[in-house]
Amino acid sequence: MSTSNNASGSSNNNFSNTFLLLSICAKVTFDGSNFNDWICNIIMALRFEDKEYVLNKEMNEIDESQATPEEIVEYRAHYKDATKVSCIMVATMTPELQQFYEEYWPYEMCKDLTEKYHQRERQESCEIVWSLITTKMKDGESNTTNLQRMQRYVDCLLKLNVNFDEELAIEIVLHSLPHCYDQLKLIYHLSKEEVTLSKLQGLLRTAESGLKEKVVESTPPTTIALVMAIGQGRGQRGKLP
Repeated sequence: MSTSNNASGSSNNNFSNTFLLLSICAKVTFDGSNFNDWICNIIMALRFEDKEYVLNKEMNEIDESQATPEEIVEYRAHYKDATKVSCIMVATMTPELQQFYEEYWPYEMCKDLTEKYHQRERQESCEIVWSLITTKMKDGESNTTNLQRMQRYVDCLLKLNVNFDEELAIEIVLHSLPHCYDQLKLIYHLSKEEVTLSKLQGLLRTAESGLKEKVVESTPPTTIALVMAIGQGRGQRGKLP
């Protein structure tokens, strides 16, 4: 009776663990456009269950009649884990992808998907980076519109797990500005104070306001305002507005 209860309890625990693992993995459904998010979710769930190894270890059959007891135990454990993981991976795909990968082992599946979709996302990220660094503010366009367009590129890159530091982001923003903002660029590069993205937004508004007013003096008010703004200390870090 005790043995039967122990076996039943073990079976229930295995079912519960498998169901929990599937629930975690199912939070992201792979549709061909979100490979990085999907595989990261899969890896984290498998790592928690000590089954991540099946993604990196090929499933090779053995001849049990010639294998050692240790090899047989290892193979059967690998076979059991790989079967569960492959089912979970396929279950978290769209129906079209399920039909293609339902006969794959996790190692083969991960390798094939990485070659197909990770390369595609790398190409996509390169195209977005190029669009970002070549963005130019159009004639008559406001700084807000220009920055919002650049922010959309940044958001797309973040979804592809591409990050860059704030200093580089500021340089990209400055590069996008037309020649009428050359005074701002000069003041920024001559200043020894830290200018964050949040503070840059304020500087751009000051410069834009001065350009609209078109005040002509020996020492333009806009220049004075920019120098004072940059010299007021360090701003708070933030993303593109």
